[in-house]
Amino acid sequence: MAERLAGKAVADAMKEELSQKVTAIKAKGFTPKLGIIRVGARPDDLFYEGGAKKTCESIGMAYQVFEYPADIDQAAFEQAVTDVGANKEINGILMFAPLPKQLDEKKIRNLIPVEKDVDCMTIGSAAKVYTDDPTGFPPCTPTACMDILKFYNIPLKGKKAVVLGRSQVVGKPVAMLLLREHATVTICHSRTDDLPAVCADADVLIAAVGRAKMVKANFVKPGQVVIDVGINEDPDNPGKYCGDVDYAEVESIVDKITPVPGGVGSVTTVVLCKQTIQACEMQNGLV
Repeated sequence: MAERLAGKAVADAMKEELSQKVTAIKAKGFTPKLGIIRVGARPDDLFYEGGAKKTCESIGMAYQVFEYPADIDQAAFEQAVTDVGANKEINGILMFAPLPKQLDEKKIRNLIPVEKDVDCMTIGSAAKVYTDDPTGFPPCTPTACMDILKFYNIPLKGKKAVVLGRSQVVGKPVAMLLLREHATVTICHSRTDDLPAVCADADVLIAAVGRAKMVKANFVKPGQVVIDVGINEDPDNPGKYCGDVDYAEVESIVDKITPVPGGVGSVTTVVLCKQTIQACEMQNGLV
């Protein structure tokens, strides 16, 4: 039976460390503050927002929600995002996406100042991630994967890491973060030849393809570490969620695995706060 890499233990340890850091920053006259931009009231946005607010409160950080109607027009929303970006009290910005169809999301994303872009929404932030510029903030979910690997002392240097999925949100940036740790990285996807064999060759497999229970027993091998980023409706259990990995099939084979729920998702809001604190430090010359 595989060791379960629970996200809660990681999140709790990070929150304790961040709480101490916030206290130290406040002693210097600053309070890290997250700005949350939300258009409309999608249930998944509200769920994540609630988690972010709770995490902020638990470590003593400030936050402010900027809520706009779902039918807001382009000009009004561009001005709104620009105003939030110019707000000197706001150190980090989270903007929920996708935006309503009447809005030009690509244009709006790039109105967020790079120094406040704590979830890698802008081209400028992505460029920093891909060029190993430490002042750029990677997306929170890939960073959460790396924090889990670090917490559980999973060695990466010289290891074969396979990333299943090539999205800008998880697949590509997590590959960059793995390379920083000197892993040998393969990015694969649904059109990769002999996909199960490629995945089974990995020492560390990151599943981020967005297909429920796609990773079966023939995708893995004994001794492997599996990080499951997926969050999908469970086709076998209506009303419940599952990952991209068929947990029941692979858990008896691999060495370590993150559960869904209770794995990567448990760490993402803490990463959001961590990166907002880092942004506050950089903006105020505290590092």
